[in-house]
Amino acid sequence: MNSPSDDADTGTSRRSLLAAGATGLSIAASGCIDRVQSVVDSDAAEQLSLSILSLPAADGDRESAEIARHLEGNLEAVGIDATISTRSESEFLEAILIDQDFDLYVGRHPADFDPDFLYETLHSTYEYDQGWQNPFSFTDTLSIDPLLERQRNETGADRERAVTELLEAIAQVKPFEPICVANEYRAVRTDRFDGWDETHLGTGRGYLGLESATSSDTEQLHALVTDQRLAQTFNPLSPTTREQDVIVDLVYDSLAVPTWSVPDEAEATEEETQAGAEVIDAANVSIEPWLATDWEWDGDTRTMTVDIREDCTFHDHTEGDSNDDNGNNGTDSAIPLTAEDVRFTYRFLADTTYGRTSSASPAPRYQGHASAVDSVTVEDDYRLTISFSTDRAVAERALTVPILPSGSDSPWIAHLESRVDSTDDDWSPTQGDWSIVTTDHAPPTGSGPYKYDSHDAGESVTLTRFEDHFTLRDDDHDLPAPTADELHFEVDPGTSSSVERVASGDADITTSVLDTYALESTLDDEAVSFVESPSWSFYHVGFNTHNTLCSSPRFRRAVSQLIDKQWVVEDVFAAEDSARPVATPVAEEWTPDSLAWDDGELVTTFIGEDGDVNVDAARELFASAFEYDGGELVR
Repeated sequence: MNSPSDDADTGTSRRSLLAAGATGLSIAASGCIDRVQSVVDSDAAEQLSLSILSLPAADGDRESAEIARHLEGNLEAVGIDATISTRSESEFLEAILIDQDFDLYVGRHPADFDPDFLYETLHSTYEYDQGWQNPFSFTDTLSIDPLLERQRNETGADRERAVTELLEAIAQVKPFEPICVANEYRAVRTDRFDGWDETHLGTGRGYLGLESATSSDTEQLHALVTDQRLAQTFNPLSPTTREQDVIVDLVYDSLAVPTWSVPDEAEATEEETQAGAEVIDAANVSIEPWLATDWEWDGDTRTMTVDIREDCTFHDHTEGDSNDDNGNNGTDSAIPLTAEDVRFTYRFLADTTYGRTSSASPAPRYQGHASAVDSVTVEDDYRLTISFSTDRAVAERALTVPILPSGSDSPWIAHLESRVDSTDDDWSPTQGDWSIVTTDHAPPTGSGPYKYDSHDAGESVTLTRFEDHFTLRDDDHDLPAPTADELHFEVDPGTSSSVERVASGDADITTSVLDTYALESTLDDEAVSFVESPSWSFYHVGFNTHNTLCSSPRFRRAVSQLIDKQWVVEDVFAAEDSARPVATPVAEEWTPDSLAWDDGELVTTFIGEDGDVNVDAARELFASAFEYDGGELVR
């Protein structure tokens, strides 16, 4: 398959001209003339330079590293001094999400099943916030903000139109450039546990409802992860641990969970039938009750009455204070989970100081979810009414946050009381960067199907089945329950070594997503296979719009045209059809025709062919605002 092609001489397609015309901007006239205009005096000229933040190829994301090298080479070809700065995974995320210390970066965005994730990703309210809340420091109060707000308040076809307008506007101003969506692959063994393909293995539900082989020892399920911080921090609010959602989902309950349905053979389309397990895709996701038994939505008042399960408890670790150096302890005391804990959770996510300081300090995760909630009224221990500022689809997404314990037994309240006076008008913590959200030793006190048991810092973490969890009762429900007595997550930073360990029988699953080159491994054991799961996470180039050069939409567009997305999915991703190029960051069901990859009129196309940039055509994009001096782009 060939990339959507540009004119060989000009490097400019009809579609890119249309998009540029819609934007109505040139590099030199995009709001930063004084900063990016040409410098005529060659003695004072300075070559344009950009640093590209990336993970090293050996750190579990070879594809990101290859994309970064591709972009670096093409930036150099047009005369920009481009360098790649590699960081470990935790340092990479800290630089982007906490410090905002980058020019460009290449990586994966977690995204979400509903396009409302774009609200916290781009709204100007979050310009200076930390976490995945607007890491690009992007602001557009005249166009993007109103569209982000509108899509939250519309329903049905009206919302579809609002999302379309939003996506088209984002494609023109480009705070980031989506490159591709890659399927997720994990290696599994089926001789001890089976049923891996029933739901998404990137969520906690993928580890519930498994079928155990009666002839084998199934007391412990052994999983491998690549990120050391997964065995080091258990703080559900931390934004710098990739792929922590599995453990958060297992330790914490939420009112509702996203659920992937597998159509019956009679219901599946011909394409789905041919794809096998790929029928579990983003288009089949729905929000289903979990800790909640049911809810009723009142569209007139935008309120939701929620009933939660009775006699649920948290698996607490506050009694006895017998922690060793690794935070291990063996003394539990049960704390009832009630509607008051739900009310506390939403208030705490909106302000992690819980009103104890002069200004709110929202959590660096779940801001988009919490911002949809106006108020929570506790009706009784097991019923509450939630008032929303959004329509139903966005409101239901807000039900998926982890429920935290409140009251005097809450570790979050204990942390606050030990560090903040009841009211302190003279101190306000840095949002997303103070101890309650950055600590590596936050007590993992949830109510989920598995509870924290022990960990070896940076090496492993062990969870044990919570025998009092509601899924293990005789209640009338068909929810999946924990099968294994114990889940042991061990750190193995290598994709190849992780696959080898599963193949040798040393582990049951690679929880972390594998690099696609691992799919070329030969698996001689019929009990070992690769499970493919769809993803809404997308590879992208992120721009720091506080950077002088990257503050220009036209400059960002020009840089985006140096990325051959079709070449990336065909050459960088080793397995055939393991990734697809995209022009917009949402699931396919939300992608408008104007941004469809094959023929969308607003698709930004690569200036070149087969990964090789058309240097002359590409340089023309930058020459309108800068000068060339001996092949170097200068200002």
